[in-house]
Amino acid sequence: MIEIISSEKCTSCSICVTVCPVNVFDIVKGAPPKIARKEDCQTCFMCEAWCPEDAMYVAPDAEGAALVTEQQLVETGLLGSYRRVLGWNPQQPVERGRDASWFLMENQKH
Repeated sequence: MIEIISSEKCTSCSICVTVCPVNVFDIVKGAPPKIARKEDCQTCFMCEAWCPEDAMYVAPDAEGAALVTEQQLVETGLLGSYRRVLGWNPQQPVERGRDASWFLMENQKH
């Protein structure tokens, strides 16, 4: 379930509003989008995956609030982490046809 939009990192591009399949967000002029219908979130991670600023956090549990703060997410590296798991990290180019799943599988062996 969508938990946080970082007001410090968000540039108000509203990509999350566009990609959300269930219309969870409302555009707020000159500010980050508002999580207006949190209960409608289907935990699809589209908003977090497409956020170019890594300003969002979707908790993997679709039921109930995650009870985390933005500071905790920053300290643990979880804010916007879904993009990196997918291999969409702009600082680390991904080879064509190869996503981050190989990395996850390799690290599970250890």
